[in-house]
Amino acid sequence: MAHAGPWTSVSMPYVSGRHGDAWGAEASAHGGVGTQKLVSVDAIPAPASVARMLGLTPDEQVIVRRRVMLFDDHPVEITDSYYPATIARGTRLAEARKIPGGAVALLADLGYPPRHVREDVSARLADPHERAVLHLDARSCVLLLARTLFTEKDLPVEASTMTMTADGRRLRYELTT
Repeated sequence: MAHAGPWTSVSMPYVSGRHGDAWGAEASAHGGVGTQKLVSVDAIPAPASVARMLGLTPDEQVIVRRRVMLFDDHPVEITDSYYPATIARGTRLAEARKIPGGAVALLADLGYPPRHVREDVSARLADPHERAVLHLDARSCVLLLARTLFTEKDLPVEASTMTMTADGRRLRYELTT
């Protein structure tokens, strides 16, 4: 990543639904421009890991929005966000275009405001696809973040898997009890 100093990412702006373009604001705070490229929007059978995250039966239909996050036009993250088809079908979540205000705000507008978040973080060597998309060297590591958003009734409404460049990146969690 071409930026000055360490990069600390905080999840709260992404999960609250009140911050509009959270990625644009985060990139700006690091002295650059954050944009995203929408790669595809598809209805697919839920992969096993996504079915577990969303509490679905194996192969139940989901809508997946696949994006590449860019910092100053350089790819830094691959993000796939999955929504139960029963919630997303017929909404902007299922359309191949940007969602004004973001998906989390749209979920709230649809009656599914997020109230609880679960995140799992891990790291590993990048696979060939990730190295190609993120322009990484052969022995580069990536950070993996799997996030599930739940409503106040513990209904999972979004599962996102993010694969990000690890060099210079740190994740910060601030919790209130």
